[in-house]
Amino acid sequence: MPWIEAWKLQQEGKDIASDEAQSQERDLTPKKMSDSYHRVVLPLGRDPWLSDTYINSSGHIRLGTIFMDLDALSGIIVYKHTGPGVAVVTAALDRITIAHPLTEICDLEYSGQVTYASGRSSVEITCKVARARDEGEPSKPEDVLLTCTFTMVALDPKTKKPVHIPRLEYSTPEEERIFKAGEAKALAKKQKLKTSLLETEPNDPESALIHKIWLRQLAYHDPNNPLRQPKNVIAMSKTQLSTASIMQPQYRNRHQTMIFGGFHLKQTFELAFCCAASFAHARPTFISADPCIFRNPVPVGSVLYLTATIVYTDPPVLEEDGSEPRQKDSEKPVTRLHVRVDSKVRDVEHGNAKPTGQFNYTFSVPKDVKVLPRMCTFLTLLLLPFEPRPPYRFMTDPVLQTRTKST
Repeated sequence: MPWIEAWKLQQEGKDIASDEAQSQERDLTPKKMSDSYHRVVLPLGRDPWLSDTYINSSGHIRLGTIFMDLDALSGIIVYKHTGPGVAVVTAALDRITIAHPLTEICDLEYSGQVTYASGRSSVEITCKVARARDEGEPSKPEDVLLTCTFTMVALDPKTKKPVHIPRLEYSTPEEERIFKAGEAKALAKKQKLKTSLLETEPNDPESALIHKIWLRQLAYHDPNNPLRQPKNVIAMSKTQLSTASIMQPQYRNRHQTMIFGGFHLKQTFELAFCCAASFAHARPTFISADPCIFRNPVPVGSVLYLTATIVYTDPPVLEEDGSEPRQKDSEKPVTRLHVRVDSKVRDVEHGNAKPTGQFNYTFSVPKDVKVLPRMCTFLTLLLLPFEPRPPYRFMTDPVLQTRTKST
């Protein structure tokens, strides 16, 4: 439906999803993996004008554009499994892993299928991107560029509540292995939610590490301590990059009033890349993405706010035992950067903000750089009066006293 027609229906208060909602009754007959298999060849090597829309300024494939395509491919695959009568949304990009980076522009083959569905509302789709071989020519393991898994959820088009979908059946030992792996991942995700820091307090090793990092920060600012913060150690608060953009209807999904999840994913990835480059002053190489969670839909016409932060570096500032890590090769240092992108949305009138997702990306840079969190300093100050030790320790700490006078 053209946007102008969808917009008119919206202004009249009519249900834009009515056609989808009136689809035939849902068929819950179990499906095979092969039922949802889908394959598309992207002729980038043969069509220079098509490749022009996929190439970045350095002559390489734009991964963000491929991620957007993969979300669309997952949508096609999941509807082949669920059939009509449901509205499907992307819940998460569980993982993207680079297998063999491309060294040239060539035709690409997108393929994927449903790999786990218990019969409830969620479904796992596994996709891969590989070099497309000529007809009859066998593919090779090194042809695979990347693999990824998406989790999608089926909703009732009118009530927006989760609905049951066909259960996935396997018929070969290999399909059974794939299904069991998907089942194990689903259980692991549920368990991980229970142990999240939003649900449980830090364990002993985590608390000890936080304390060691806090002590290192105090040492950096203590005028009586010769230890000083190295130039390659940067405060986490100084690594942030933010953007704000209005969501135009050209990037809407099939439900008409919401933005396509793949576009959202592309925007967060490219901001994460810029954040990593700004932090390291070097060109980052993408390694993986996991997990990327979509929490709420992004309406057409809303303002999307993205904030990227370097949250971890490997090697880190300190190891768990408090020792300083060293690069394996000091002449050719390599650091892994973990970038988190937080997403929220407001309407144009800028009412209440609503979180729309959290996205995690890992890059590699040819630099020795480290990130230093500082928030725990303020948390520790908050806890000092409640310690069993005398509260006046706050006033006798030379570093904290210096900072108090300066404020």
